[in-house]
Amino acid sequence: MSRLFAAAVWLVALWAFVAPAASQDFETKAERAYLIDAETGAVLFSKNADEPFPPASLAKLMTVEMIFQALEEGRLSFSDTFFVSENAWRTGGAPSGTTTMFAEVNSSVPLDAIVQGIIVQYANDACIAFAEGIAGSEEGFARMMTERARSLGLSQSTFANATGLPADGQKVTAREMTELAVHLWRSYPKHYHYFSQEAFEWNRIFQRNRNPLIRLNAGVDGLGIGYAEGFGYAITVSAARGGRRLFATLSGLASEEERVEETRKLLDWGFNAFEKRRIVGAGDIVGEVSVYGGERRSLGVRTEGSLSVLVPRGQPERISARIVYEGPVPAPVEQGARIGTLQIWIGDTLSQEEPVYAAQSMAQGTLRQRAIGAVRELLVGWMR
Repeated sequence: MSRLFAAAVWLVALWAFVAPAASQDFETKAERAYLIDAETGAVLFSKNADEPFPPASLAKLMTVEMIFQALEEGRLSFSDTFFVSENAWRTGGAPSGTTTMFAEVNSSVPLDAIVQGIIVQYANDACIAFAEGIAGSEEGFARMMTERARSLGLSQSTFANATGLPADGQKVTAREMTELAVHLWRSYPKHYHYFSQEAFEWNRIFQRNRNPLIRLNAGVDGLGIGYAEGFGYAITVSAARGGRRLFATLSGLASEEERVEETRKLLDWGFNAFEKRRIVGAGDIVGEVSVYGGERRSLGVRTEGSLSVLVPRGQPERISARIVYEGPVPAPVEQGARIGTLQIWIGDTLSQEEPVYAAQSMAQGTLRQRAIGAVRELLVGWMR
């Protein structure tokens, strides 16, 4: 009988003050939105975060990731040059009427300028020149982008080109674009400053960063914006204030002005509406899980170290927590063995997840203890 219920999920409440889940008290005009805290990984707001939408120029963030990865691994250097083919020039350059760095046809552009063109000017010609130089074609490079997305754990994001120009099958989600932004910040600190660069000049043409929030003294230092017909205006953004950093993606906004307004509003709320509290000290027992066939019926578990969470100011009752694990856990159990996951909820939003480990070892019980445990599992297990 215990085998039948080995995959059952048990939920264990951690604190007596836990209250029923409440709905989020923040509203946005964005059709899709996702906001997280960089230090804790806490999800502060989520609205249709897994609903796909065309990325438009947000796709360039994956193109940039591919560049930064190659630089980090030493496969490319900033002095490497990329040829601007007629296709790159016509599709993404001056004749295209799209965002461009105005690279000349049949010219060669150093990677340093390619990076600035893509990040500051959202240059389609720069994206295509890089894609063709790496993969021989933009289609081949798009397949590499999608493969890279999967390797980063982005299970939905699918790319058809390096630019984000309209194409069938191209899609991202607010959650995954935000996760990509966090990855860019964590993995490439030497290059992240490009996202806050205010302007770039190439071919004697001066252009300002197309992300207007960079210049609004709101702590914003990246990342990108986009617009897709039928899906509205979108943004993936990072901002730092008072020692904290937030990342967010919003999509489905009606205008450029609304994009700025709703992004600022979400960031202001994220910075002002929460305070950090330590809820678990290093070595603290956070709860108990049920054990089958052991010398005791339950086992204490703890997180790897201390744990801090972001709590809504004046509303600590909106925080709840529980341990999720497959149980009952079969004995013997080694101290430090991973048992399950501690979930922290803010209202009805899953905010943080931390692995929990056995606080001590537990040997198998005596024959009598194992027999009693088997009977208990037989009587109780069928009711789960």
